[in-house]
Amino acid sequence: MSRFRSDLLRELSARGFIHQCTDLEALDELAAREPVTAYVGFDLTADSLHVGHLVSIMLLRLLQRTGHRPIALVGGGTTKVGDPSFRDESRPLLTDEKIEENKAGIRRSLGRFLSFGGESGGSEGAARLVDNAEWLDQLGYIAFLRDFGTHFTVNRMLSFDSVRLRLEREQPLTLLEFNYMVMQAYDFLELSRRHGCRLQMGGSDQWGNIVNGVELGRRIDGIQLYGLTTPLLTTASGQKMGKTAAGAVWINEDRLPAFDYWQFWRNTEDGDVGRFLRLFTELPLDEIERLEKLQGNEINEAKKLLATETTRLCHGAEAAESAAATARRLFEEGSGAAEGLPVIEIEEARLRAGISVVELFHLAGLAASNGEARRLMRGGGARVNDEPVQEETMTVDLAALVEGSIKLSAGRKRHILIRPA
Repeated sequence: MSRFRSDLLRELSARGFIHQCTDLEALDELAAREPVTAYVGFDLTADSLHVGHLVSIMLLRLLQRTGHRPIALVGGGTTKVGDPSFRDESRPLLTDEKIEENKAGIRRSLGRFLSFGGESGGSEGAARLVDNAEWLDQLGYIAFLRDFGTHFTVNRMLSFDSVRLRLEREQPLTLLEFNYMVMQAYDFLELSRRHGCRLQMGGSDQWGNIVNGVELGRRIDGIQLYGLTTPLLTTASGQKMGKTAAGAVWINEDRLPAFDYWQFWRNTEDGDVGRFLRLFTELPLDEIERLEKLQGNEINEAKKLLATETTRLCHGAEAAESAAATARRLFEEGSGAAEGLPVIEIEEARLRAGISVVELFHLAGLAASNGEARRLMRGGGARVNDEPVQEETMTVDLAALVEGSIKLSAGRKRHILIRPA
């Protein structure tokens, strides 16, 4: 029997989301008594979220599913500063126009998983998208330092791992970045005042920043706020979650086709299947317990279900079933059918002139660099129209079109169609 009274904490615990909490018992009592408003922050450094954000996204989704109120805080203000947490170097600063463009893309990412209520917030349980530029852009520097600077000591700020490790590596840490944790703490205070937000959630690397916000709320407004972090997520082999040789596994389909998203999950390591089913699907826990006990070839059926369920949440049922059917034709029925494969369009004039096969594999995202494309070819893993690439100096032009497309393959499981635009 679970030790938690609230559906929220019971579900979070059973699915493996809880790493640290500032006061787990008190938060459980609050969540059992009334709807809790909670937030996760996302910096606007790209125009799509990726699989590395998915634990936080599923946190917000589970929160909404159990009757609570999620806030996705986007950092229109803090993106202009840059979070230094566990980074060896500063992020490049973005223009206001690029930040707004990224904000629209991230809203699309989140909208796949959360039910938003429009600009006014909509129904009681609707998710809100809030931009911290609303208050950070209005701050007066002297007034902010006077009112809030006294609640932060440099001694303690230097003790946080995110800062200490950067200094130990002798990597520069700008004054701008050093202010990030103060701004994040202030975000929590503003959200508690404006939206009644009582809980901040995030990855384990955000623990210090979250605790700062909890303490600021207590000192300034005398209110109890809560912080909860999720475990650092790596694969069974120790790799960072959400990264592949070709780069990030993006959520928005204009960044990554649904088939490639499905294929990423299908390639999950055996030791991760049960954990990923708990975190990234909404399958019943007793069904997950049955699936993670499968051995040998049977585990592949659990991986296909994982891929289809995660793709359904992100891209919809039709895209998930289409991706599963395409994979079945390619890898099980042996037809090699191209229908349903992701497509990249290239200007017809450019194809007519001929493109180096090395450049084409890089351009298609099947290799992270030209050097990686060459290594793929040397290893016999690169094919054009199902024929192995024998020469790295080969060029591909319109003559390679078969029924209007050129099929590129990297290994057995990654395929792209090139079509003239």
